[in-house]
Amino acid sequence: MEATANPRITCGYLNSYVGKNVIIVGRVVQLRGEEAIVDADGNITAHLNREAHLSAGNGVQLIGKVNPDLSIKVLSSMDLGTGVDYSLANTVVEISHQHRGLFAYD
Repeated sequence: MEATANPRITCGYLNSYVGKNVIIVGRVVQLRGEEAIVDADGNITAHLNREAHLSAGNGVQLIGKVNPDLSIKVLSSMDLGTGVDYSLANTVVEISHQHRGLFAYD
């Protein structure tokens, strides 16, 4: 079996990954019950699972499936605190898409 990785994306790449699992790093803008709005170079609605413990204003890493409405069904989340370099996270996304051969995407 070949190794595969979930692609890192930002809001602009959601259309290309409907129905697929992805990794998103962004800042929690708002929490509303079991939903969060996450800014990952654009706002994304994340449908949280019960294990999610996020704080507004903190960074977050989400692993989840992109829904047809371009929201994310969160499978796993990690609160990254306040010291996140979002510019660096976005650069990693861009490089991974420019050099896809270096990454084990399906």
